[in-house]
Amino acid sequence: MAPEFSKPLAARPTPIPGVVLYDLPVHGDNRGWFKENWQREKMLALGLPDFGPVQNNISFNESAGTTRGIHAEPWDKYISVATGRIFGAWVDLREGPSFGAVFTAELDPSQAIFIPRGVGNAFQTLEDNTAYTYLVNDHWSADAQGQYTFLNLADETAAIDWPIPLDRAELSDKDKAHPRLADVVPMAPKKTLVLGADGQLGRALRAAYDGEANVEFATRADLDLTDPAALAGRNWKNYSTIINAAAYTAVDDAESPAGRAAAWAINVSAVANLARTAAEHRITLVHISSDYVFDGTAAEHPEDEPFSPLGVYGQTKAAGDAVAAVVPAHYIVRTSWVIGEGNNFVRTMASLAERGVKPAVVDDQIGRLTFTEDIAAGIRHLLESRAPYGTYNLTNDGEPASWADIARRVYELSGRPADAVTGVSTEQYFAGKAAAPRPLNSMLPLDKIKATGFTPANAADRLAAYLAGSAAAGKSSAARGMG
Repeated sequence: MAPEFSKPLAARPTPIPGVVLYDLPVHGDNRGWFKENWQREKMLALGLPDFGPVQNNISFNESAGTTRGIHAEPWDKYISVATGRIFGAWVDLREGPSFGAVFTAELDPSQAIFIPRGVGNAFQTLEDNTAYTYLVNDHWSADAQGQYTFLNLADETAAIDWPIPLDRAELSDKDKAHPRLADVVPMAPKKTLVLGADGQLGRALRAAYDGEANVEFATRADLDLTDPAALAGRNWKNYSTIINAAAYTAVDDAESPAGRAAAWAINVSAVANLARTAAEHRITLVHISSDYVFDGTAAEHPEDEPFSPLGVYGQTKAAGDAVAAVVPAHYIVRTSWVIGEGNNFVRTMASLAERGVKPAVVDDQIGRLTFTEDIAAGIRHLLESRAPYGTYNLTNDGEPASWADIARRVYELSGRPADAVTGVSTEQYFAGKAAAPRPLNSMLPLDKIKATGFTPANAADRLAAYLAGSAAAGKSSAARGMG
C-alpha cells in the first residue's frame, strides 16, 4: 500500500505531553517514492526539540501482526515507518500527572512521531515486510536496559484496541511477562545538580528543592569543578540541568596575585569545564552572573549591555558569562547585592545596631538588594516555565537605594535611630585601603524576567522579613541555650 503523497509538513500534538505526530511530505511517481524522513532545520521550525540523535535503528518485521513493546527507554526517540504500515501505541510511563495517558495511531511512511524519554512505545505491523525506524539520542548498551520501564501489552487500564487481537499476534515471551500498570514503577525524571551547595545561594536552593529526589547538591569537596577528570567521571546522561551556584566572590582579595589566580580558576576555567560538559550532553546550564560585569556608569544595565568590568572579580565574572553563553541551553541569571544565610551586609549592620555602633557607610553606590530565596525561586521559574534561553536580570524589586540607605533602614527596623549611620563616598570609605574598584550604579532592569511571568518581591519587604526572621531565630537559639 503506497503512502499518501504530497501532504504538507505539519505537527500534531497528542494527549501525551511531549509526544508529537508529524505528517511528512512524500514525493512519488511510477518508480516509487522519496521523503525527507528527518530534516533538522525544518523539524526545529515546527517545534521538534533539538534532541541530538546519535544512533539510527531499524526493526524489520516479516509478518503482519508482529507486536512489540510496551517499552519506555531512558532516551528520546523519533520514529517512522520506512516501508509498510503499523498501528502504534504509546503510554506515558513517566513520573507525574500524565502517567498512564495513552495515544494510538496508524502510521505509514508519510508520518513520524517524537517520543520523549519515559514514554512507552509499542507497535503492531499491519502489513508483511514492514520496517520501523528509530532515531535515538543515546547509544544503546546492555547497562541501559536496566533503566527501561515496561508495561504489559494487554494491560486493562491502558485498554489498547489492537487491530489484530493479541492472542492471534506474534509476541515475545518477554513482552507477555511485563507488569500491569498498577505494578509499574514510573520512570523518574532526569536529575538536577546544584553546585556550590554550601554557599548563600546554594543553601537557598536546598530549601527551594527540599525533599525532591531528583535534585542533587554538591559542594567543592564533592565535585571539584576545576578538575576536568572529576567532571569526566560522572555519568551525565542521567542529568537534565546543572545549576552553578559556585563562585569566587572575594572581590577585594581577587586583586592579589593568589586571589586573581583563584578567581580565574573558579569563575572562568571551572565554568568552561561545565560548559563543555553541558554542551556535550545537552544539559541545561544555569549560571549566576553579577552586576560587577559593568562599570556602573549607565543609569541601569540591561541584559544586552556590553561588558565593562572594573576589577579582577568583574573581569572573571564577565569571562564566565561569555563561556556559559556558548551552551545552547543556558540561563545566565545576573544579580546584585546578594543577601542570604550567612555573613552579609544586612547582618553586619544589624549587629552594629545592636551594639550601638555608629558606622560610616557608602552612599554613592546605588542598587537593589537581592535575597537568595528570590534568586532560587527565579531560577526554578525559568526552568519550569521553559522560558527562552538567555540572560536574565534578577534582583528584588522596588526603589533604588544606596548602601547607606539600606543601613539606615536596618537600624530603624532594629529599633535604633537612622541618623546613627553616616553616609560617605566610596573614595572616602576606601581611602588608604587595598580594595577593588566597584560599580557606582548596579541597577538592573527587570522587564525581561517579568515578561516570563515571574514577579520579584519588593526589596524593602524582604529586608523587613529577613530581619524579623533573624531576630526570631536569635531568640529561639538563646532559649535553647538557657534550657
